[in-house]
Amino acid sequence: MEYNFDETVSRRNTNCLKWDASADPDVLPMWVADMDFRTAPAIVEALQKRVAHGIFGYTRVPDEYYEAVVSWFGRRHGLKLEKEWFIYTSGVVPALSAIVKAMTEPGDKVILQTPVYNCFFSSVRNNGCEIVSNPLVYADRTYRMDYDDLERKAADPRAKVLILCNPHNPAGRVWTREELERAGEICIRHGVLVVSDEIHCELVYPGYRHLPFASLSEEFLKHSVTCLSPSKAFNIAGLQIANIIAPDDEIRRKIDRAINVNEVCDVNPFGIIATIAAYNEGEEWLDQLVGYIGENYRFMQDFCTERLPEFPLNVLEGTYLVWMDCSALGIPSEELADLLKTRAKLWLNAGAMYGKDGDAFMRWNIACPRATLQDGLNRFLKFVKERRG
Repeated sequence: MEYNFDETVSRRNTNCLKWDASADPDVLPMWVADMDFRTAPAIVEALQKRVAHGIFGYTRVPDEYYEAVVSWFGRRHGLKLEKEWFIYTSGVVPALSAIVKAMTEPGDKVILQTPVYNCFFSSVRNNGCEIVSNPLVYADRTYRMDYDDLERKAADPRAKVLILCNPHNPAGRVWTREELERAGEICIRHGVLVVSDEIHCELVYPGYRHLPFASLSEEFLKHSVTCLSPSKAFNIAGLQIANIIAPDDEIRRKIDRAINVNEVCDVNPFGIIATIAAYNEGEEWLDQLVGYIGENYRFMQDFCTERLPEFPLNVLEGTYLVWMDCSALGIPSEELADLLKTRAKLWLNAGAMYGKDGDAFMRWNIACPRATLQDGLNRFLKFVKERRG
């Protein structure tokens, strides 16, 4: 079956955070990380059937749920999971917060590879821990890890956790086996737990392959915790479902206690139903989606090469979030975001949200129909031309 990702679906006046957060109806939102595509038809059909029942009380998580997740990650990513390793919760951010609470004490240090997803910072700070930046090194439109710096930071006895983002948001990297192994060996050597956020793992483009950190060796499996969710790949973030994978019994016990202390131990029936449908019936839709977003990136790359050559884009290996170098304008990213929103009616994320290392950049969400992407690019181009007189 062919799916039509060019279809424009109006999301205004649906209490949609992305489209209704601005009071100005002329603002084009290309900021927060959700997609402007309807989710897979199999998910919609499963939810409609559940809604028709008409009773939405407390729910339990059935064996069918675990079987769907285990089967998916085994066949697509070579990650062998056991039902006993799962802790379900309402999202990856609550998961990360609970893991930090479980595995640290106030005053401990948590290593982040900046620029990185902004909610990592709050998850660390809200638990009374200190953020330690292991800045990624930017060159040739991509980023690499600084292993010497990571070694120094991990050697600090107060460093307890590294939050790994794979694929990386906002850098668009899909870390290679060698990169993951080098980082993992450093962390294991110094007793630093690797917490791997793999929420974007399905959104990987040809020529690259997502490797779950826990799949690389038995040692990596035991010294890591993985956070998974179908929310990004299937555009169901509002259904609030995620899984923590913790193979070590003691680590899992601590996290489970923190999940309950934080009161994020329950999920809703729609998240369960959607996850089962996504992993059992959504594969063809997902593969076509990834192809379409890859074409969006090539369209944006061609547009910028021809008309905005001073604004290079990071090589997009994974995610649907494009990292644009806007240093040519000489405007701090938060100020630039405000100017774009008020003058160009274009809402992008300021790079400074992801750490001071990102201040020269803007983050674009290109998970939208191509006509929407072209509109956004034209608005940005017009802004640049007007800015330069």
